[in-house]
Amino acid sequence: MKNRGMKKMLALLSALFLLTGAAAADTLNASGTVEPGETVTIFAPIGGKVGSVRVEKGMKVEAGEILAEMKTEKVYAPADGKVTGIFVQPGDDAEEAVNSYGAVMYLEGTTLYTVSASTGKAYSSVETTLIHVGETVYLQCRKAKTRTGVGVITAVDGSNYTVQVTEGSFIVGDSVYIYRDGAYATETRIGGGSVSRVSPVAVSATGAVVSVAVQDGDQVRKGDLLMETLEGRWDAYEMTGTRIQAETAGVVAEVSVAQGDTVSKGGAMIKIYPISGMRVEAIIAADDLKELQIGDTVQLELAADESRQYTGTISRISALAEEGTEEISYRVYIDFTPDEYISFGMSMEITAESEQGEKTEAAVEADDEEKTEKAEQKENAGGKNRQRPADRETANEE
Repeated sequence: MKNRGMKKMLALLSALFLLTGAAAADTLNASGTVEPGETVTIFAPIGGKVGSVRVEKGMKVEAGEILAEMKTEKVYAPADGKVTGIFVQPGDDAEEAVNSYGAVMYLEGTTLYTVSASTGKAYSSVETTLIHVGETVYLQCRKAKTRTGVGVITAVDGSNYTVQVTEGSFIVGDSVYIYRDGAYATETRIGGGSVSRVSPVAVSATGAVVSVAVQDGDQVRKGDLLMETLEGRWDAYEMTGTRIQAETAGVVAEVSVAQGDTVSKGGAMIKIYPISGMRVEAIIAADDLKELQIGDTVQLELAADESRQYTGTISRISALAEEGTEEISYRVYIDFTPDEYISFGMSMEITAESEQGEKTEAAVEADDEEKTEKAEQKENAGGKNRQRPADRETANEE
């Protein structure tokens, strides 16, 4: 019995060892590649020209990193003067302001008054009726002679001409005489006219306002920057600026624009493969998929560095067979959490344990051994209850 028990124990140990080997034999081993699970497209928030592009295909970018910048249209001061009104702010539509207020802002020049004059009141002489553009003249109010000033003739049309007042203070509507001499001698009088207020210079612009460089009341010179705009308008008038930024960390998959290109609002500019969307894709034969299903956990190992191991989850199994494979195979998608060692295109080794293994020969032998032993024990137990014929005869004689 000891030998039989020892034999059974050895058979069981052998079966256990072989079962372990069988499980290893039932392990699924496959290779896959790290692929992008999604693509994020960066669209132009507004129309205009591309000022610069800072990235190229294949570059890694962080969330918020500047990818490109739009080139603004600049609006400059058309004349010297003081800013007397600003009717826009960043995000506004410049054309709407022009339609409502006649301009995006106004400039009040250093010259406040102008005189519409003629030679009708001139002293009667040949010299006083010949008016020249650019000559300096002297003005005196006809009713209030203390109101005087200096001006320059800016336009001549026959007997009519215009004087721009450069010095002095008048009241709009004043009637003045105009002289060539500061002594206001009658023989130098070249005519008369009426004082008018010089209208502020209207500044126009088109597109969406990106920035305003001046404030109401600022003194500016001709050519100074007043504001910057971009073609089109912002969504809901929310100004997002001229910089195009990455929405997520990832790898640049495609760049569709270059410096100097004109883009329309909503046009695709740059595509990014997000790091968070990395997944492993593998082509696995149909026979090997019998024990796999969505939600199963698999082990991943970086082919280039066996020490880098990850846990993945099967997220999808394609229902369409792959074309061009020798046997019927399907594409399996595995989600995992990547780290800084993972890049798109890297090879990964995939390991998956099957849930059930086939019973090995050792296990079958152990089961047979146990059945035989039980049968023998039963037979021995039955023999004790039965007497041999000779024993029965002896018992009867007695």
